[in-house]
Amino acid sequence: MDQPINIKIAVDFDGTIVEHSYPEIGKEKLFAFRTLKELQKKGAQLILWTFRTGKELEEAIEFCKKNGVEFYAVNSNYPGEIFDANETSRKIDADIYIDDKNIGGLPGWGEIWQMIFPYEQREMELRKKINSPRNLLKRVFGGKKYSNKGTGALPDSR
Repeated sequence: MDQPINIKIAVDFDGTIVEHSYPEIGKEKLFAFRTLKELQKKGAQLILWTFRTGKELEEAIEFCKKNGVEFYAVNSNYPGEIFDANETSRKIDADIYIDDKNIGGLPGWGEIWQMIFPYEQREMELRKKINSPRNLLKRVFGGKKYSNKGTGALPDSR
């Protein structure tokens, strides 16, 4: 089992999880819920950080629940936080912010995953290369052995 990650991720709703359609709920962004669910499985605490309030906020929360994502907190640092402008900053305490208002806009959710877990893509590429038919024949019949020395990859456990 993977070591759980201990990070808080603040995620915007309109334009990030769904297409812009405020006050309506837009169409889901490709891989948004899949990525958010995987982040939760890995131990990330997700905070919904949105401009929505009242009825529109409740609809967004319910939409996310129906799609398998329940947030650690909503528009707050932790569940049950009571905002007091004299005591609390409006800025959410998070390690990562995912928002369509980033400079350069919102990358795709697949790219967001790779930014958070870049080693997984590299490991997949190396395993594919090691297990290619050409390298398999070299391993079975001899010849120059494939080495992952210096690549940062873990040795194949087989």
